[in-house]
Amino acid sequence: MFRNKVIFFILFLFYSQAAFLQTNDSSILLKPDRVFDGEKMHEGWQVLIKNNLIEKVGVITKVDAGTKIIELKGCTLLPGLIEGHSHLFLHPYNETPWNDQVLKESRAERVARATVHAKNTLLAGFTTVRDLGTEGAGYDDVGLKQAIEKGIIPGPRMLVATRAIVATGSYGPKELSYDIDAPKGAAEADGMDALIKEVRTQIGKGADVIKVYADYRWGLNREAAPTFTIEELKKVVEVASSSGRMVVAHASTIEGMRRAIIAGITTIEHGDDGTPEIFKLMKEKNIALCPTLAAGDAIAQYRGWKKGTPEPETIKAKRKSFSDALHAGVTICMGGDVGVFAHGDNAREMEMMVEYGMQPIDVLRSATSVNADVFKINKTVGRISPGLFADILVVQGDPSKNIHDIRNVKLVMKNGVIYKNIF
Repeated sequence: MFRNKVIFFILFLFYSQAAFLQTNDSSILLKPDRVFDGEKMHEGWQVLIKNNLIEKVGVITKVDAGTKIIELKGCTLLPGLIEGHSHLFLHPYNETPWNDQVLKESRAERVARATVHAKNTLLAGFTTVRDLGTEGAGYDDVGLKQAIEKGIIPGPRMLVATRAIVATGSYGPKELSYDIDAPKGAAEADGMDALIKEVRTQIGKGADVIKVYADYRWGLNREAAPTFTIEELKKVVEVASSSGRMVVAHASTIEGMRRAIIAGITTIEHGDDGTPEIFKLMKEKNIALCPTLAAGDAIAQYRGWKKGTPEPETIKAKRKSFSDALHAGVTICMGGDVGVFAHGDNAREMEMMVEYGMQPIDVLRSATSVNADVFKINKTVGRISPGLFADILVVQGDPSKNIHDIRNVKLVMKNGVIYKNIF
């Protein structure tokens, strides 16, 4: 009798588990006023989600029994946004200077902070981030990415660059005595052999993308100046490309940008001193710009500038270079260099892109389909299209008319799981 009861109990657990797995095969119909599919706005469309994928898009009049229907009156549905330039292991410099974060904060503290930053980013509607360097936290971005993928913590999909690569002597921190070999915010490498080894090491440790500093503030009087030669940059691109990985370049000077462009990098980050001639070359070579407008704006304010007062020369120059890039037709990625300012405030970059001359609909494209195309993740995310992952953002209002509506987050879904729903 006891044996029969045990067998019955085991069978009950088995079939209960089977029933649970079946109920997990769920469908959700989202019914907003409009859908931005990553390229165009469509009035009256709906989106059907099945498990973790987008099943149908358009005017949907019939769904299976048991489908959960969510009415989203007055709302716009978009693909989950893609943050193109983030540093989840940094926090705003007006809280703690960059040098002190690298030198004085423990790795445990930095991972704890990054965990919070990842959650804040996701809840703001950014379901994917390209994280471009841990700034002294080694390969901890790989572990953070894995923890998110395993469902241990909530956070966005991550493309990680691990340590980034700098020329010896160029990067910081440099506030300690030169007699002290202080920790650095990136990996130092020089010459062909060292660069080959460093690129391959980072790939082996889990880097999805290689970041290199084509220039930095190591010139006379701490002015920005090129770091690597064209040949060195070409070697980085060659080695990374052989494994299918792209190379992004921190570059703000004319010469640093020129060398990176000739070397064949995929995106230029910042591009502060770009000229019409440089942007024309970028357009010809199909190289994208990630302008990080919000970072420069934040740093200017940390240094004492107040909005509404005359703009400092750095801001005026940035406005002009961004305008020149738009005029040249350069592909613009959306990426704010988040970490310089607060994670979860990523929309600040989108708002500034409009303020600096882009149309709201183009900014929405940059934060979705354009970033997906440039980062080569368009087969999985970046659009509202059948077969792609169900990474969804719903906001109150219409951000194609008023970009500030992108902050009115009502629902966030990643991989078919709803992380925020305030309806």
